[in-house]
Amino acid sequence: MSGSIQRDLIKWLCVPLLVINMIGALTVYMIAWLPAQKALDQNLAEIAFDLRMYLRLSDEGIRLELPEDDMRLLRANIAGQIYYVIRHGTDTLIGDTDFPPLLVPAAVNQPFPYSGRLRGKQVRFVVMRTVVGTQSLLIGVAETLENRRQVQANIILTLLGLEATLLAISAAIVWFAVREGLFPLQSMRSALEARTSTELSPMEEDLPVELHPLAKAINDLLHRLKSDGEARQHFLANVAHQLRTPLAGLKAQASLLQEKYAGDPEIAHTVGLMSSTTDRMIRQTNQLLALARTEANNTEKRSFEAVRLDKLVEEAIQQIVFVADQKKIDIGFELAPACVSGDTLMLRDLIDNLVDNALRYSPVGASVTVRCREAGDRVEFFVEDTGPGIPEAEREAVFSRYRRLDVKVPGTGLGLAIVHEIVTLHDATVSIGSGAGGKGTTFTVSFPRFDPDASITAGEEVDAA
Repeated sequence: MSGSIQRDLIKWLCVPLLVINMIGALTVYMIAWLPAQKALDQNLAEIAFDLRMYLRLSDEGIRLELPEDDMRLLRANIAGQIYYVIRHGTDTLIGDTDFPPLLVPAAVNQPFPYSGRLRGKQVRFVVMRTVVGTQSLLIGVAETLENRRQVQANIILTLLGLEATLLAISAAIVWFAVREGLFPLQSMRSALEARTSTELSPMEEDLPVELHPLAKAINDLLHRLKSDGEARQHFLANVAHQLRTPLAGLKAQASLLQEKYAGDPEIAHTVGLMSSTTDRMIRQTNQLLALARTEANNTEKRSFEAVRLDKLVEEAIQQIVFVADQKKIDIGFELAPACVSGDTLMLRDLIDNLVDNALRYSPVGASVTVRCREAGDRVEFFVEDTGPGIPEAEREAVFSRYRRLDVKVPGTGLGLAIVHEIVTLHDATVSIGSGAGGKGTTFTVSFPRFDPDASITAGEEVDAA
């Protein structure tokens, strides 16, 4: 089931609020309209009382002694029309002869309002039974509904404006309340999204009580993932360590056989194949060890020390030159003093993998240059070759595990992935560009420069020598 909790909460809060507001609006309308209706009915009743005051009983019968001006004033109504009638029984004595039959109130001089029709129009009636002399009379007064509808329209428009304002305020309050209520959940999501794939430390449980079960479940899952990852890392490291000794012995035996049977081309060829296969297995073992180290440092608290990057390259020169000579590649070094904070073994893995990558993909007769230097507050490490280069569209992808651009070149596809992991752990950056003249490839790793005078995690200082 998919959906939005925020949207559902807003829906389930706003819909009842809308219904309640509608019921409230109807109630308020009735409360406002009924007194207004009663007041308008009272106006008609006062007209009936006024007519009663001017009724006289004479020898000729019932007369209405109301001056003509007062009569016009009595019928005057800006919004509608006023009708009246005075009857004795069913006989119309005075007024509008087409007045419909009147209801007879039970009490004398007590106006009785009701609705009906007159001359094809909806009107409001007020009927009053009274006695003049010895005669019982009915006084009826009617008013068209224009005035009442205007009052109703004013009430409705006022209520609509009030309800629209209240609904807008209520919706804003609901939206704000739901947003604030879900903020801890959104913060939890943001914190999880900001983590890398190897950051498996427990989440902080400084959360609302309702989120504690969720946080606990996530932390339990992270703990299981971390345990499984550590078990896998230990397995890789143990396997690699167990393989290194027999592989070193096998390599030594192959070297002895090569020397012993150098004069026999067939055996020398077979032993050469054995030796190259052993070299590949040794490299794969070293790659597994390097991968285990980087993954372990991803999940454990890191404690770095000051490392002279130029000195670390110098330690690897002999091995690098040996491999370059075998492939007849011109190798050069431009090393300036450069200090970084890091893990010595991982930085050595980084150097070995970048240089090995350049030597492995460069053809016979190519050149490879290794440089390091300080540049402001950064330390830059370069490995430049004149090999085939890497297409720009493929440069980001080469840092993925098991990605190989040329399957004909032996390798595991892990070297540059390990470089990327080490770079990330050291808060450094790695970029790929073209070599001099647009040929070949240049890998550039930029580290934060380490101040030799500052203390380091392990409490050691850089040897100035």
